[in-house]
Amino acid sequence: MTFAARLTRCPVPYDPERAAEAAERFAAQPPELRELLAGTAGCSPYLWGLMTREGDWLEPALAGDPDAAFAALLDEVRALPQEALKTGLRQAKRRAALLIALADLGGVWPLEQVTGALTDFADLCVDTTLKRLVAAEIARGKLPGLTQADADTAGGMVALAMGKQGAHELNYSSDIDLIVLFDQDRFDEDDFHEARSIFIKITRRMTALLSEMTGEGYVFRTDLRLRPDASVTPVCLSMEAAERYYESLGRTWERAAHIKARPCAGDIQAGWAYLDRLRPFVWRKHLDFAAIQDAHDMRLKIRSHKGLHGALCLEGHDMKLGQGGIREIEFFTQTRQIIAGGRDPDLRVRGTVEGLARLAAKGWVPQDVAERLTADYREHREIEHRLQMVNDAQTHKLPNSDEGIARIAHFCGIADVDAWRARLTDRLEGVAELTEGFFAPGGGGADSEEATPDLPEGAVEFVDRWPDYPCLRSARAREVFKRLKPDLLARLAKAPRPVEAVAAFDGFLKGLPAGVQLFSLFEANPHLIDLIIDITSVSPELAQYLSRNAGVLDAVIGGDFFEDWPGCAALCAQLSQRLAAMDDYERQLDAARAWAKEWHFRIGVHFLRGLIDAQEAGREYADLAEAVLVALWPHVVAHFAAKHGAPPGKGAVVLGMGSLGAGSLTAKSDLDLIVIYDADGVESSDGRRPLAARAYYARLTQALVTALTAPMAEGKLYEVDMRLRPSGNQGPVATSLQSFRNYQRDQAWTWEHLALTRARPVAGDIALAEEVETFRRDLLAEKADPARTFAGVVDMRRRLAQAKPAKSAWDGKQGPGRGQDIELIATAAALIAASPARGVFDQLAAGVTAGLLREAEADTLAETYRLLRKVQGAARLISDSPLDPAALGEGGRAFLLRGTGAEDAAALQAALDAARGQAAEVIEAVIARGTSDAS
Repeated sequence: MTFAARLTRCPVPYDPERAAEAAERFAAQPPELRELLAGTAGCSPYLWGLMTREGDWLEPALAGDPDAAFAALLDEVRALPQEALKTGLRQAKRRAALLIALADLGGVWPLEQVTGALTDFADLCVDTTLKRLVAAEIARGKLPGLTQADADTAGGMVALAMGKQGAHELNYSSDIDLIVLFDQDRFDEDDFHEARSIFIKITRRMTALLSEMTGEGYVFRTDLRLRPDASVTPVCLSMEAAERYYESLGRTWERAAHIKARPCAGDIQAGWAYLDRLRPFVWRKHLDFAAIQDAHDMRLKIRSHKGLHGALCLEGHDMKLGQGGIREIEFFTQTRQIIAGGRDPDLRVRGTVEGLARLAAKGWVPQDVAERLTADYREHREIEHRLQMVNDAQTHKLPNSDEGIARIAHFCGIADVDAWRARLTDRLEGVAELTEGFFAPGGGGADSEEATPDLPEGAVEFVDRWPDYPCLRSARAREVFKRLKPDLLARLAKAPRPVEAVAAFDGFLKGLPAGVQLFSLFEANPHLIDLIIDITSVSPELAQYLSRNAGVLDAVIGGDFFEDWPGCAALCAQLSQRLAAMDDYERQLDAARAWAKEWHFRIGVHFLRGLIDAQEAGREYADLAEAVLVALWPHVVAHFAAKHGAPPGKGAVVLGMGSLGAGSLTAKSDLDLIVIYDADGVESSDGRRPLAARAYYARLTQALVTALTAPMAEGKLYEVDMRLRPSGNQGPVATSLQSFRNYQRDQAWTWEHLALTRARPVAGDIALAEEVETFRRDLLAEKADPARTFAGVVDMRRRLAQAKPAKSAWDGKQGPGRGQDIELIATAAALIAASPARGVFDQLAAGVTAGLLREAEADTLAETYRLLRKVQGAARLISDSPLDPAALGEGGRAFLLRGTGAEDAAALQAALDAARGQAAEVIEAVIARGTSDAS
């Protein structure tokens, strides 16, 4: 489509005489193009000068497709030899500046295409110049070890585009900000200093060639001051030196700058690899709300340095740095990206408009706010372009005179200057209002002592200790906490028992190793303080866990924390996707721990706040454990196979036993596992270090246990118990399928068959899992012997009574009529009924169907078990210690009673005693009846 056919708008001439001159000069052009050229000339002396100088080129360029004309310009730049760079680049710059300006002013290209074209041209100019200069030095033999083939990658030299160039958002008369680096690994150690010296010279020559003003103009003003420690470092650094700087001394503004960093010239592949290595510096692992204050401080420093404080006045207003300006929108966007981009790679985009869209899609910015800021950003940028087009000046300030303002309004196509002024003022004020609240944390009165509420005498002594805690050692932490403290104390004072609440929070605060990030998170999300107070009041142990793993709070504000449980399949897919994105085994293990920790925390919070009950929590904990096993198992196998070869035969399957097999865990449950393999006649693996099949699967099982239990940077995943495998601790840690069959048929004790009623394949080879499950069902049918089963139950109850008596009156697991006793009779019912059911309630129902239990008996056992699980589930969330309501705080007792429906601890104790007594009577009756029938 031709240029004229795509016109949608046109400047209004501010200088009618100049416009008439332009109309006459281009009289041969179609009327719509002539109007554009006249309007442009009537507003911009600079563009009129380009029109007259490049008129012979311009007219045929405007006759065709503007995209094709621009592409032809880029091809001309690519073809320039070194000796023609100085003149050729400047001519190309004049023509590109003219074509892009007219496409912008005429609405032929939208803003993103305009800034993209400016950026693509700048990228190509830098790339062409750099490669030509490197090629010349290679030809002179000045770069040791390199040949002319290395010129295509600039000998390992790369220019990183920063700022607007990196984001493909260059403005019309923009400087370009570059960081120039070289890949030291391309050179021998002895040649390093010689290569570095040449690269520094090349960088200086490139900068001069692009920046120097000649009679032909200039290409781009080039700024190298964003490099690490620019006052003392050379203009070109090795990548290794830059990485060391950022790892040890990098600052928040440098992190923000690198959001937009992009290799634009030279060895692009090496540039991307460097930025990938720098990712942990730019994108923090946890939500980084401390960045808000850093960005706020940067804004204030910029405003003070530029003298931009004061009331809004359009005359002389800085459209970039002033109130409601472009930088406000960019800071607003980049800061939120810094906060959350470490957790969510989808937010790691360079463009401001795209960044706002991603933030809105992820719930970090309201959709209407993102849309408004996007519209304002585009209009601000277009005004910025027109300010610069007037005289090709690198300015962002509106003129100081009424005449100058009127010229810009006309340049924007608006003859009604008053209307244009009013619209711009509204937009600037609107942007300032939307962004200022975000960038001014704390508010006005939070720093005053008068804002601090009165606390009971017993609470004050805890508060007085806080300044001595590790989390408040730094000045920055004390500054943020000072703003936070009044609101925090006010919330603690509203607790039912303020002294107890302050004491509990004190325990949390005391365990924090550092405070800036967490306090900043609280300041930006005050509702989290209530959550912390809830947690600390209920569970000192959970509070201690949080103080050492505060990063799990990131999940609370991650968008979907309080949504419905996604289910095991969705969890498996999510973790599998996360682990697949990593190629380092240690990182995979740590990532699995961090991910599981967040979901574990979510279950606990939902349970704590009454969003789910103990039964639902048990199912969710089991889903989570299964998801971890399913997602982690392939990576354990792959890591092991890299050394020892692929698993011999059909592979292995991981069986979940006990509570995991039954699909109901508590917050502190171990995982009972059995690993079964089928070598299918294959004697050994075929890797670099082959192993016999039995040794292979034994060591693979140990690798799985290590993957789950090893303490790493993110802690452990689970404790693992493998004592339910054949022959217990004396048996091999992995069992072949045939040995497993033989053992279960010929050697296993009755209690092992009872345990098998709860076995469930949770990870590993699907076909083998189906084979194991088929065998399990066949075996249950084969071993469905009431006499043998009841004899085994009697013996097992006797052994448990001797080895594991009840620890206290509140013990919900051990003792007659308690959890383990009910589980034992339920598994017996399933075995005798040959039922595949695994959960207690389903197994009891199978017992009723088979005539082993009366319906009323099953109901009694089920209701008792539910009550016991409620108590046990709550107790395990509150503490690892044996339950004692008298030793719990008010919050812990309230949580325990709320989950059970009891009015007080005495009522709960009475309910437990009654339920356990009834359950014990039922179990004794069932055993007596079963034993009598068997005899």
